[in-house]
Amino acid sequence: MKCRGDASFKKLTSLEVDDTHTNMAQLATELIKLNNLQLAGKLVSDELLLGIHSSKRSGSGTEFEQYRHYQPGDDPKRIDWKLFARTDKHLVRESATESNLQIRLLLDLSGSMNYTEQGVTRLNYAKILLASLAYLGYRQSDQMSLYALQQGALQTLVPAGTQGFQKILYALQNAQAAGQWLNTEPKFPEFYQKQKELLVLVSDFLQVGDEWLRLIRSIASPRREIVIFQVLGDQELAFNLSGFYRFQDLETGKEIELQAENVRQTFRETAVQYLQNLDEALRIPHVQLIRVKLSDPIAMVLREFLAKRKV
Repeated sequence: MKCRGDASFKKLTSLEVDDTHTNMAQLATELIKLNNLQLAGKLVSDELLLGIHSSKRSGSGTEFEQYRHYQPGDDPKRIDWKLFARTDKHLVRESATESNLQIRLLLDLSGSMNYTEQGVTRLNYAKILLASLAYLGYRQSDQMSLYALQQGALQTLVPAGTQGFQKILYALQNAQAAGQWLNTEPKFPEFYQKQKELLVLVSDFLQVGDEWLRLIRSIASPRREIVIFQVLGDQELAFNLSGFYRFQDLETGKEIELQAENVRQTFRETAVQYLQNLDEALRIPHVQLIRVKLSDPIAMVLREFLAKRKV
């Protein structure tokens, strides 16, 4: 168990679901344990799509759909100049098109992601969450890429593209967590591009100092929406253990033996304060923190996230 101070928070509001959804959630939990990314990601995504009404998007595709008035920021090449000659109006040709959303998926691969509760590892939970988002992106033909954060470095696992879904699944399947993240001065040119994008980070976001906060602050931008899924265990939050335990830091391997009852109150108070400080520190424009537990159904977590984004 990682001993870097983190604990209790309010449980996400559960949604009422029918028996089919309940069975799907239970099956998804078992698939997390088995680390079956493709099946679990599709299962979660299909469950999400049951409650999301897809809307037709318009853009600069090849199948003509309609005209609309030119707006600042539109490419002038899209103006129908022949129609302008007849109507004296600057009209842009619109067509049904694939999404042009740029999505970067970012996975924390520090050793603490190996934390396990009830047979579910934090790493596998994170993988299924990202695989589910990747499947949704694939269904919408979004431009997706996958990165990993490990040993203070940024690793490009799958570069951007519309054909990267299977590559993303393969890279997630083979990703292993180990070591520490102690980069306090991150400089990643990959994140200094100016295109509009959505960046999704899945991590426990547990810090020795403020190394994770420094990373977010270094890449925050008006053109980049950053969503952080902070995945924590139920026991990490409640710390309702009783008896004598040996706790191990999953990143350094250091161990300490403690009587749980003797440290419970201090742990809880420190953890609550840490989470409150983190919430305050992440009140950054275009940055959203979503805190979830390993026992939270991934479909529920993503449904609430997508509902807030009005997808």
